[in-house]
Amino acid sequence: MTGHGPSISLWDNSAEEPESGVPMPGDVVTDLAIVGGGYTGLATALYAAGKGVRAHVLEAKRIGYGGSGRNVGLVNAGVWYPPAKVRKLLGDTYGPRFIERFGNAPGQVFDLIETHQMRCEVTRTGTIHAAHAARGMHGLRERYDEWQRLGAPVELLSREAVAERTGTWAFHGGLLDHRAGTVNPMGYVRGLARAAQGAGAVVHTGVTATALRRDGEAWVVETDRGTVRARHVVLATNAYTDGLWPGLRDIFTTIEFFQLATPPLGAEMAHVLPGRQGVWDTGTIMTSLRRDAAGRMVLGSMGPVMGAAGRGLSRRWAAKRLERLFPELGKVTFEAAWHGQIAMTPDHLPRIIRLAPGVLTPIGYNGRGITTGTVFGQCMAELIAGVIRRRCRCR
Repeated sequence: MTGHGPSISLWDNSAEEPESGVPMPGDVVTDLAIVGGGYTGLATALYAAGKGVRAHVLEAKRIGYGGSGRNVGLVNAGVWYPPAKVRKLLGDTYGPRFIERFGNAPGQVFDLIETHQMRCEVTRTGTIHAAHAARGMHGLRERYDEWQRLGAPVELLSREAVAERTGTWAFHGGLLDHRAGTVNPMGYVRGLARAAQGAGAVVHTGVTATALRRDGEAWVVETDRGTVRARHVVLATNAYTDGLWPGLRDIFTTIEFFQLATPPLGAEMAHVLPGRQGVWDTGTIMTSLRRDAAGRMVLGSMGPVMGAAGRGLSRRWAAKRLERLFPELGKVTFEAAWHGQIAMTPDHLPRIIRLAPGVLTPIGYNGRGITTGTVFGQCMAELIAGVIRRRCRCR
């Protein structure tokens, strides 16, 4: 349990980074108002503050309460689609730029973690996209060939090699991406909050944005704690978007993803994910698998949690799945269960939308929230800082 209400995930309890944020004191005037205290909002605030932009973050609950604190914690390169599909969708000019930026995204995340000494259980041993069946290797081979042509450090694993790295023979091979890794996702988002505040941004928690209206050249965000007046607004709510901007929720589909965590496994299970690579498979209904720093096994799949951690449909599914993967575990118990929401777009690509002059919203992360939120935060901060500089020169 935290000091601000019930725990929302295992990560909420295990993150070493402390919670932060201050109440909103009343009406505020600033350069940039950011609605949402997750990866995107806080990365935007951090990068914007570093460029001299006054930024205020408005979080309705507490830092990481939405998808950021419920994430699996895989820091993956790229996006949902393989590079060739991205290039086909975005064209030969923007496609390669997009692929390069998101291919380097894990490095950007890891650099922030190192620079600000974020305590988030970071690993840089890669992640494994595992073939759930023999046919799953076809798509992985295509991804491997494409990333190899682009010079990415990826490795196609045989069934034996995957078994050595995971401790199970259930997979038929896999693709190991050495650019990737894992974090405690709540630790990372709290680390972003600490870094943003250290750079000069203000992070308000427990403040709900209720309306957004234009007033001359500025926007006014109405909240239950006062108003925020700013020339620029970023709606950084992604899958947890509400009715603040009418119709915004209609451009993506929300799916749920649940996870269950075992107690720490003993030394006799050291062969299970010994390198702590995060794993997700090629199944239509995807399964994720990882271990945290304490040795807990964290298993996830699509849908909401059905029943509590120790009983119900989700618990039975997870127990059977672990029995199939690691029969030597014997009977398992679970100490935590939670779920979060993922925003999926029709083309499986994220985007930044200009809703109106001065209002941006990044949306549709398709399960890649850690890297996409960080990259998009930097992009929007640079864009807004550039607009402010040009305005100042024109005066």
